[in-house]
Amino acid sequence: MILALDTSCYTTSVALMAADGELLADKRRVLDVPLGNRGLSQSEALFQHIRNLPQLFQDLAQDWDLRQVTAIGASARPRPVADSYMPVFLGGINAAKTLSSVLGVPLYEVSHQEGHLAAAMFSCGFLPEENMDFLMCHFSGGTSEICLARKTEPGAYSLELAAYSGDLHAGQFVDRIGVALGLEFPTGQSLEALAKGAVGDIPKISTHMDKNGVFSFSGPETALQRLVAQGLNPAVAARAVEETVGRTLRKALNYAGEKTKARAVLLGGGVMSNGYIKAYLAEKLCGFDLYFAEPCYARDNAVGVAALTLDRHLHGLKS
Repeated sequence: MILALDTSCYTTSVALMAADGELLADKRRVLDVPLGNRGLSQSEALFQHIRNLPQLFQDLAQDWDLRQVTAIGASARPRPVADSYMPVFLGGINAAKTLSSVLGVPLYEVSHQEGHLAAAMFSCGFLPEENMDFLMCHFSGGTSEICLARKTEPGAYSLELAAYSGDLHAGQFVDRIGVALGLEFPTGQSLEALAKGAVGDIPKISTHMDKNGVFSFSGPETALQRLVAQGLNPAVAARAVEETVGRTLRKALNYAGEKTKARAVLLGGGVMSNGYIKAYLAEKLCGFDLYFAEPCYARDNAVGVAALTLDRHLHGLKS
């Protein structure tokens, strides 16, 4: 059995995966954010992860003998590049190091972004051919990037930036407007539900992307915050958020496709669990093969970390 941990900015996650790739357990706990707040400090998030992990391990141990674990994987950094670091991942990687020592099994460190990629693949069945380049769209509260991706070895991918946000991330844009509408943070799922009640004209918020593939969500946030303050119907405001993200992503993917010539696109990250945005892209984007993560696996989870760890472990790679 493979045990995997992921301690992202807003979710504590653990997963168990069998040697044949069957998902045995997927346990998560969303971090507590006071109503009206737009996030947590890294220190507060890390504290909550440290508090949550023992309970999640207890939940796993009720159904599974954790002494049968043969390898452990954990997200150790945000992206698979040098100097990528975020304190919040210390919760998971330190717990994983302790368990690795106690159980006498290897530990494999991966990046959170590769975990999203692997979770998306796990859920939608996308299996790129050997040496195939494809685009990985990662839109979440902490990342808004489109990368040219390629598998470099078992359980590892290179991710080269093709287009990205120069300021706010898509999830921050969603959450800031959602909180202004009175929704509980993180607001993604409740904002999507609210938007389904939108009727009438939806304000078209201006979007921008420069010639280098850098797009922006700070301007759209300012414009929508002003409209919300002026009394814009909450459901209409929520739908305007979705449309703005969809139009921005459409521009960015067209740019990245032209730049890289890659036509297969894997889409993951919490924002990509939004059904309206997925339908918008499926309708508006031409010439791409789109592979969407299932909503449950688009959001933060440890399932992708488990899949990466299993791949590395089965091929006998060093931890």
